[in-house]
Amino acid sequence: MAKYAAAVDQGTTSTRCMIFNRSGEVISIAQKEHEQIYPKPGWVEHDPMEIWERTQEVVKEAVAKAGAEPGDIAAVGVTNQRETTIVWDRKTGKPYYNAIVWQDTRTKEICDELAMDGGQDRFRPKVGLPLATYFSGPKIKWILDNVEGVREAAERGDAIFGNIDTWEIWWLTGGPDGGAHVTDVSNASRTMLMNLETLDWDDEILGILGIPRQMLPRIVPSSDPNVWGTTPKDGPFGDAIPVCGDLGDQQAALVGQTCYSVGEAKNTYGTGCFMLLNTGTTPVPSKSGLLTTLAYKIGDEPAVYALEGSIAITGALVQWLRDNLGLISKSAEVEDLAKTVEDNGGIYFVPAFSGLFAPYWRSDARGVIVGLTRYINRGHIARAALEATAYQTREVLDAMKKDSGVELKALKVDGGMVYNELLMQFQADILGVPVVRPKVAETTSLGAAYAAGLAVGFWDNLEDLRANWQVDKTWEPKMDEATREQLYKGWLKAVERTFNWVE
Repeated sequence: MAKYAAAVDQGTTSTRCMIFNRSGEVISIAQKEHEQIYPKPGWVEHDPMEIWERTQEVVKEAVAKAGAEPGDIAAVGVTNQRETTIVWDRKTGKPYYNAIVWQDTRTKEICDELAMDGGQDRFRPKVGLPLATYFSGPKIKWILDNVEGVREAAERGDAIFGNIDTWEIWWLTGGPDGGAHVTDVSNASRTMLMNLETLDWDDEILGILGIPRQMLPRIVPSSDPNVWGTTPKDGPFGDAIPVCGDLGDQQAALVGQTCYSVGEAKNTYGTGCFMLLNTGTTPVPSKSGLLTTLAYKIGDEPAVYALEGSIAITGALVQWLRDNLGLISKSAEVEDLAKTVEDNGGIYFVPAFSGLFAPYWRSDARGVIVGLTRYINRGHIARAALEATAYQTREVLDAMKKDSGVELKALKVDGGMVYNELLMQFQADILGVPVVRPKVAETTSLGAAYAAGLAVGFWDNLEDLRANWQVDKTWEPKMDEATREQLYKGWLKAVERTFNWVE
């Protein structure tokens, strides 16, 4: 009788494997970072082979730590940094080029050119997304146009595309030796190539971008009883385990946070920040700069949609203070440094390092610190960096309210930054609603494990999963309305200063 469900969680800066029991409690975890490659300003890449090596290492370590024997793990789910694009050789598994990461802005010219006919929202009615460097479609086109021999290989059917979920599943189920070439609806909805109504690749958009359909993976449910493949017995799991769960990281967190009812929302604080609001089984078009995206699809049940606000730089700003400025030596130190001051001293830090995502979608924006005086010290900069995350979240929440008409009662939060007490209190203050952290804050991995476990009957239904969810801590807002609005007004003024920096 299987005791566990496993998740491979491939993120922007690291890969982890987590093993959970039936109550959704963590049995073991292993995690390793991989290299961030910056060939030119605005370009961000990863080495796909390094990511697969890290995956194998963390899987072996997590299985060993859990003391899992063959037959103990019921199923494996995969979750991933979305939009990060790989094109590789179906026969050898060798990538034709490094993975182009979601933050990469090299496709700006491609996006601008596409927008000449029909504007930034040219494809939005079909795919729910604006034309932006963020999504996979333009990245695939860049590889086809710029890497020698890839277009010919794609026409022949040798070069295949995947976001990282597809890459991991392909290798986990055998790689060149019959690996499954699939992606789930949540990841497919981030390519700018999938029609939200049909849940299939859109031939018209493929034609406009010049992407051969045969290089794309098969689109499947997020939790699929028709198992895509099993892990080889001589692979990192050391057992033949069904691989049948797949969710983009933010959708996985929504599932892990058990936001299964219309109007339930969660915010994940990671490298970037991503707020998702469950809008039910019909897509809600956004007029306020949000993305209409797939939340999840369980087996044959109707797909569930979400509105999403994506913020490019949140936790990455703390890393930047650490790595580029040397202001702190460990990310965790940022809170103590920020606590050395009473407030931000009148400064705002808008981290538009790779432009602004929701609700602006301005690739011409760049980061600013405004309001500097001689009074400002390291503590104020650290504090302003943390506050930036809370302000950006407020902007997204305001846009969600506009689009959906739903008043948020509380915000469920997860991800690495939710252990920062100062940030969480300020978040509650600036939103004016309670902020709630669950017992298991690694909800991304949990969501992927849930998707896989549901597919094989390890969990029976969504109610089983709801029963697992428990509150760890709640932050109530303490700030008065006048202060809240005055601070927020200053933030909005600061954001305007970032516009039109790149000519």
